Amino acid sequence: MSASDGTGRREPPTTAGERDTLAGFLDWQRDTLAMKCAGLDAERLRRKEIPPSDLSLLGLVRHMAEVERGWFRHVVCGEESGSHWPRVNGGMADFLVADADAEEAFAVWRAECENSRAIVASRDLDERVHRRDETYTVRWIVTHMIEEYARHNGHADLLRERIDGVTGE
Repeated sequence: MSASDGTGRREPPTTAGERDTLAGFLDWQRDTLAMKCAGLDAERLRRKEIPPSDLSLLGLVRHMAEVERGWFRHVVCGEESGSHWPRVNGGMADFLVADADAEEAFAVWRAECENSRAIVASRDLDERVHRRDETYTVRWIVTHMIEEYARHNGHADLLRERIDGVTGE
């Protein structure tokens, strides 16, 4: 892995093979979400700053913990474990953060990221896995996770700017 870019994010390698490049970009996106949340207390992490959206930084962290768990544990490994934050009235509880414990959410997210790293490191990128009636490769899942983080990091950037004016890539 390359050195940090000064923000705490690990720069993706520029001359590595496919696996290390994909893993590097995924870690950079994970680090970006952590960076967008850095220095904020639980109250500010819970803020829903862009009405009518229910998005908050803490909700994004909880959501990404569930997304990591869903794609890597459930789809790649075939585990049948439940959600960290089960649905409420049919809706995703990840984003229901009024009383959410920020430290718990970050601990769960970091643990899921570590587990996902281990899964990716142990699998062939061409391995085929199944979800519902679809077939995916591990490569597709890693690439999808980069896209998922990139989209939500855009949300995180807007939220952080509204919370305290902090901006940046």
